[in-house]
Amino acid sequence: MRLTFLGKAGSEGGGCPSLYTTDRNTYLVQGWETKTVGTVEIPHLLTGFCEPDTFIGAPMTDTGRGTFRLGGRPINDTETLAQLDLADDETAIEVPKLERTFYGNAASAG
Repeated sequence: MRLTFLGKAGSEGGGCPSLYTTDRNTYLVQGWETKTVGTVEIPHLLTGFCEPDTFIGAPMTDTGRGTFRLGGRPINDTETLAQLDLADDETAIEVPKLERTFYGNAASAG
C-alpha cells in the first residue's frame, strides 16, 4: 500500500496520531491503541486533515476528552508498517474514504 501523509496531531515528536491517504482510495489512520483490536483513538483535530470534500467513512465515538475512537481494518503488513513512525502505544487501521455530499442552500449557491 502506498501512503501519502496528510497531517498529524497529538505531540511534537514522531510517532503521533497521523492521517494518510492510500493508493486504494482509503485513509490510513495512525492512532493510540485501545483494548479492542482494529480500534484506535485519535484527537478530534486529526479529522481536519482529510482531503477536500471527503471524510473518514467509519463511525466515530466521542470519548468526551477531545478524542474519537474509531474502528477499521488493522494494518499488519510489514511493508505498510515500515512507512509509519509508530510510538509504542500506537497502531494503524485502514478506513473508507467517502465523498462529502452537500445538501440544502449551500449546494444550490453557485
